[in-house]
Amino acid sequence: MRAGAADLARLLAGCCAAIACSLGPAAAQEPATEQKVPLSAEPAPASAGRIPSFAELEAAGAVIGEVRIDNRNIFDLTDEKENGVLYRAANAIHIRTQDWVVRRQLLFRPGERVSVRLIEETERLMRSNRIFYDVRITPVGYRDGVVDIEVRTLDTWTLEPGATASRAGGVNKSGWSVRDTNALGTGVLIGASRFTDADRSGTQYKVSLPHTFDGWTAIDYTHSQLSDGESRAASIARPFYALDTRWATGFSTSTDTRIDSIFSNGVKVAQFRHRQDRAEAFGGWSAGLVDHWTHRYSAGFSYLKDTYKLEPDLLPPAQLPPDQTLAAPFFRYELVHDNYEKVKNRDLIERPEYFLMGTQSSVQLGRAFTGLGSTQNLWIYSASAADGFRLPSNRVLLGSASVSGQAGYAPLDRQLVNGSIRFYGHPDSRTLTFASLSGGVVKDPNLSSQLVLGGDTGLRGYPRNYQTGERLVVLNLEERIYTDWYPFRLIRVGAAVFYDYGRAWDGPGESPSSTRWLSDVGIGLRFLSTRSAFGNVLHVDFAFPLNRDPNIKSFQFLVTTKLSL
Repeated sequence: MRAGAADLARLLAGCCAAIACSLGPAAAQEPATEQKVPLSAEPAPASAGRIPSFAELEAAGAVIGEVRIDNRNIFDLTDEKENGVLYRAANAIHIRTQDWVVRRQLLFRPGERVSVRLIEETERLMRSNRIFYDVRITPVGYRDGVVDIEVRTLDTWTLEPGATASRAGGVNKSGWSVRDTNALGTGVLIGASRFTDADRSGTQYKVSLPHTFDGWTAIDYTHSQLSDGESRAASIARPFYALDTRWATGFSTSTDTRIDSIFSNGVKVAQFRHRQDRAEAFGGWSAGLVDHWTHRYSAGFSYLKDTYKLEPDLLPPAQLPPDQTLAAPFFRYELVHDNYEKVKNRDLIERPEYFLMGTQSSVQLGRAFTGLGSTQNLWIYSASAADGFRLPSNRVLLGSASVSGQAGYAPLDRQLVNGSIRFYGHPDSRTLTFASLSGGVVKDPNLSSQLVLGGDTGLRGYPRNYQTGERLVVLNLEERIYTDWYPFRLIRVGAAVFYDYGRAWDGPGESPSSTRWLSDVGIGLRFLSTRSAFGNVLHVDFAFPLNRDPNIKSFQFLVTTKLSL
C-alpha cells in the first residue's frame, strides 16, 4: 500500500509540475552575464595547463575533433534549489530532446577548423529555439591541434494542455489549447487550440516539422475553422538560416475567408466578407558572409487574389473594395551586417537577448501582368531597413522603417509606410528607461485597410480600435523594473510604470474621436516563465485615460501576452 501511495504521489506531483510549467507565458534562459559552469573534460597536455579558449584555438588553427551532445532535462537535480518533488516529477515524465535534433542545428562539424563566429552564431540560433532553456558550447579536450567540443542543452517544458484568457481595450479573449512543440523529443510541433475574441471564434490545428531533410528545411501546415469562415496554409522552405548560408528555396500557399470590419470610435460600423488566396515560390543565392556582410539574391513568382462581397444581415460599407488578382514574378535583395549584441534585462527578465546592431535591409520588386491573369498591369514593391546605434553610457537606439504597396492603376493603388524608434536608457541593476516612437501612413482609396489605435494597439487607457484613420503616431514611455523574485524557479517577475500618447486621424475612414491627441498613464506587472516553451511575457496592466470622453471608462484593466516587457 505504501508503494502504491508513493507511486500515486509521484504521478500527482508530475501532473502539478506539468500544469505549473504549462501556465508560464514564455521560455527563458539564464542571464547573459552568468559565468559558465566548467564541464567535464579530457585532460589537456601538461604543457598547456588548461584547455584554451575558442579564440585561442582559432588563432592556433585548431581542428574540431569529437562533438559531444549533452542533452539534459528541464531541471538540474544537482542544484538543491531544483531537487524537489515537483522538479523530479517533471523531469521523470518529460521526454528529452533527441541527440540528432541538437546535432542538426550545429553550424560546425568535425574536421573543420574552429570558428568563434560559427560557434557564437550556433548558440544564438539555438537559444532562439523555445524548446531549449539554455545552450552552452565549450571546449572539453585539446591535444595535438585537435579540440573536442561539448554542446550542452537544457530543455523547456513543451507539452501544453491549458486555457488562456486576456483583456485589452475593454474586450475579452479566451481559449484552450493542447500542443507539444517538441513531440517525443523530435522538435516537431503538433497542436490544436480553440479561441474566442471580439471578432470571431475558431479552432486551429497545426503541424510543424522544422528539421526535415538536411535539418534546416521546415514543413508547416495549419487549418483553422472559424465562426465566420476558415483558413488553410501550407509551406515547405529551406531559408537563409545562417549568415553564411549559400542558397534557399521555398513554396507556400494559403486560403483565408472571413468577415472584415470597419471601425469608428471603437464600434463596428460596416462589415463585409473577404476571401484571399495566396501562393509563392522562390529560389535564392548568396556568396555567404564576406567581410562581415551578407548579400542575398532571390527570384520567384507570387499569386494573390482578393475577392469581396456583401453578407446578409450585416451593415454594408459605403463602398465595397474591388476584387483584384495579382500574378507577378519578382526579384528580392537582402543585406545583413554581422553585428549582434548579447545583453539581458531589456525586453525580457534575466534572459539572454540578441540585438541586431548592424544594418539589415530588404528590397523586393515585382510586376503583375494581365497576360498572367492579373486584373491590371501593376508594380508590386516592398522595402524595409533596420539599424542599431550604441550611445554613451550603454544606451541603445534601434530604428526601423518599411514601405509596401502597388502602383500603376489608380483605383488599385495602395501604399503602407511604417517606422519606429526604440530607445533603451542606461540600465542599472534592476531598472531601465524605455521609449518607443512609432507611426504609419496608409493610402487605400477603397478602405480595405485602416490604421487603428487604442487598447492593445498603443493607447492602453482607451477602448480597442478607438481611433481610426490614414495616419498614426504613438509614443510609449516606460520605467521598467526587473526584480530578482523567482517563485519556485519557474517565473521571473517584473513591473512597469508607463505613459502613452498618440493619435490616429485623416482620410475618409477617420473616426469622430480622431480630432484630438489622447494620452494615458498606468502601472503593471510582468511575468515571464523560465521553464516552459509557450507564450511570451504576460502583462497585467491598469491604465487611466487622461483626456477621456464621458462614455469612456475611468480606467482599463488589461491582461495580454507580448513579445517583450
